[in-house]
This record gives sequence, structure tokens and C-alpha cells, in this order.
Amino acid sequence: MEEFVLALQTGFIDGSITKLKLGGYHGAEVDLKSVEARKVALKAGERMSFVFRYKTRDITKNLIIDEAMSFVRDGLMKEYRSARLETVDFDLQFERQGDKFRLKKTEVAGREAVQGGHDRVKNRPLALGDKVWMQALGISGADGKVLAASQDKFRQINKMVEIFAPLIHELSARTPRIVDMGAGKGYLDFALFDYLNGEGKTAEVIGVEMRPKLVEDGNRLAERSGFQTLRFVPASILDYDASGADAVIALHACDTATDDAIFKGISAGAELIAVAPCCHKQVRRQMEQGSSDNRLDFLLRHGTFMEKQAEMVTDGLRALLLEASGYRTKVFEFVSDAHTPKNNLIVAQKGKAGSREAALKKVAEVKTMFGIERHYLERLLGL
Repeated sequence: MEEFVLALQTGFIDGSITKLKLGGYHGAEVDLKSVEARKVALKAGERMSFVFRYKTRDITKNLIIDEAMSFVRDGLMKEYRSARLETVDFDLQFERQGDKFRLKKTEVAGREAVQGGHDRVKNRPLALGDKVWMQALGISGADGKVLAASQDKFRQINKMVEIFAPLIHELSARTPRIVDMGAGKGYLDFALFDYLNGEGKTAEVIGVEMRPKLVEDGNRLAERSGFQTLRFVPASILDYDASGADAVIALHACDTATDDAIFKGISAGAELIAVAPCCHKQVRRQMEQGSSDNRLDFLLRHGTFMEKQAEMVTDGLRALLLEASGYRTKVFEFVSDAHTPKNNLIVAQKGKAGSREAALKKVAEVKTMFGIERHYLERLLGL
């Protein structure tokens, strides 16, 4: 259900939605047959336009993105047994039977985006490169055009903003504090701050980075860009006090640095934790040295399979440990592997998580299956 809602959020941002339909209604309104929705551009801004189809009449309601996502999420949980999202790239079919959920994704080709004024390229969050920070970070040239060598980076940043922006809009704080662990040059920090600022959303963005030169450069560029509540601080991930953080993010923090970021987010009680892992050495070493279920030998005896399996097991355990810590969690590809092989994103939102006991039991089963003694994140959490 959360994956379906996230796909809807992303489709709204990048303009790829062609149609949404909710069916199987079993709520209190006897005459309501179905609900259809599409993205529209009004004078007041972009909205999701919902048409409630009754036996004898139709009623239209235009909702802002936060209202639309809440309506769909609550509806799928309580009143609608099915939903279908159609985009220019794929169809996503959701079905619910009691407490069981099913999601089927079908790729499509040749489907055009609706409303020519909202084509996907034009509606990218960072459609223009004529920003001080973009030129300073080498994304665009003096003419404002994205450099050929930076096309992949530009595409990645856009996708991250498309994903993060709706999630940040859902945070309860009026002015959320967003902490980026291992910020580097701050590509995402500048992009996200710029986009939110353009949407009229005030946020405090803090980039945590160990290298003093990058911290100095980031703060100078933030000042030049006029981003008053964007700043960079010199610290390691574990040394930084993340208290008060509403969201903790980390992109491509190597190996256990990803776990450090997750731990700091959990410790701070952040509403949102989102990490794109990089390297998975800690668990892989244990898998290579340990005694796994011999039925997995046909896979694990091949180095390339071992590497891929270690990545999946590492991130799967991270997701389970987040669930055990009170977060509902999903893992998905945020950009094509044609642009980066490290393309998985773990998104965890506080609340509505499953059973802690069930999650920890599954962690134990997975460790036994793959010959793993202990996940680094377990140690941080004291488990």
C-alpha cells in the first residue's frame, strides 16, 4: 500500500500520471460506485482532481498533494479494495483482501502524458540549470544548460527530490529539520532546499560532513545562494548530535556508515529515515566466513552472486531492524541502474509498523540461513 502511495506521489511530482482509479468501494455511501482522479493545473496551483462517481451524479474535489495522499492511503486501508494507477511508464494494480495486499506492476510503452503543459521534462523539479549552486557544483555551465558530463548526476538529483519532497511535506513539523549524513559537496541538500523554497515550504537543512574543506565550501555557497537555513557542519555521523531531526537521510554512505545514519535517525526519533546504501562489506565478510544453509551453495559459491546476495541480505536486515524500531519500511530502486549501480533506496516512516517480535524473529532466521553472526546495526541498537 505504501509503495502504491509513493508511486502516486512521485507521479504527481514528475507529471507522469495519466489516470488513477479507486474501486471495490464498501464504505458508508451506498450510491458511490468508484473514484477517478488525474493531475490538473489550477490558478491556485497543481492539484489531484478526484471525481466521485455516484449512480445519478458526479462530484469533483480538487486536493493538494498532502490531502490527496492521505485520502488514498486511508481509502485503501478502509474503504476501497482495489486501485489502479496508470502512468506513462507503467500501470500499478493494487488489491486488498482482508489483511492481505497484492501489488502488480506492468511496464508500458508509447503512452503519452496528459495535459501538454505538464510534460515530464518541463515538470522536473530542477528543470533549469541557471542557479548559482548548480553552476558552482559543476552541474550546469554559465549559459544555464546542464553539462553533458553531468546529465546522470542531474537525473539522479531530480529523482531524489521527486521522492523526498512529498515525504517531507508529510512531516508534522511546520519547519522540519532535515539532516543529511555524509553530505559531501551537498548536491542533494542544495537541490532539496531550492525546490522546497520554491514551493513555499520552509525547512532547515543540515549537511553533516567530516572534510572541513567541503564544509567551508558548502557554507560559502549556501550564503551566495541566499539559502539562510541551509548549513554544513564538520562531524562524523556517529559524533553528530541529531536530536531534533525530523528527517535523517544518507546517500551512498559506504558500508556501515549507512547503519550509523539509520541508528542516529532512530535515536533522534526522526519521523523519516531514508538511505541509499553503498558497499555491503560487513555482512558479506560474515557470509563468506560463516556456515550458511547448504541449499544456498549453488548461489553463494559464485563471487558475483555472493556480492548481489550480500547487498540484498544487508538491506533486507536493515529494513527488518527499522520495522523492529517502529518504522514502516520499503525498499525500491530510485533510479535506473544504467545511471548508477547503487540505486536502492530504503525509506522508513515512523509509526504503523508491524510486530517488533515478528521482525526480530525474522532477523534471527535470516542470520541463521546465511551464516551471519551479527549485523552491525544490531550492535548499534543494542540487540
